[in-house]
Amino acid sequence: MSATAAPVVVEASVPNLRLRERPFDWFFIVVFSLFTITSLISDLLPSLGVDFSEPSPNFFVNSNWWYAHDTDPLFMDPPVWMRIVTSLSAFVYMPFYVLLVISLVRGWNWIQLPSVIYATMISTITGIIVFGVEFFGEPEWVTPNPVKFLAFNLPYVLFPIVLLVRMRKPLPFTRRF
Repeated sequence: MSATAAPVVVEASVPNLRLRERPFDWFFIVVFSLFTITSLISDLLPSLGVDFSEPSPNFFVNSNWWYAHDTDPLFMDPPVWMRIVTSLSAFVYMPFYVLLVISLVRGWNWIQLPSVIYATMISTITGIIVFGVEFFGEPEWVTPNPVKFLAFNLPYVLFPIVLLVRMRKPLPFTRRF
């Protein structure tokens, strides 16, 4: 009886598409570059305990005051758990945004799984916890300005979900979307 070797299956390596062949990735590059900046401006300050309850000549402090004073009482006077949420954005998401933008430009496929984890986390935290509190929570945390609140915060739920769809399968840069 002769033993025959099983056929060896070799997967053909699929090359990554160039960035110009993945035009939708430019959208992500712009969005997550902006998210990097907003994490630095808005989420770092409450994480460090900076008071922005009054207008200030400091651009960063005044930007947070302008947004929160008539829109986001939870952000204006954050309880400990909300400072944990902003710290997550400032110290975990912000470095991830930098890596994501570089990965999108260079076509680093390893970013797929971290992107799925990130998109799931931020959509859950922002979509359920923050929106739930701001719209249906205790009266002192409910937003008095839902339109402005949604304009500033809904992108942090919607765009990560679109990223999740983009990164739904391994080797995301071998396909257009």
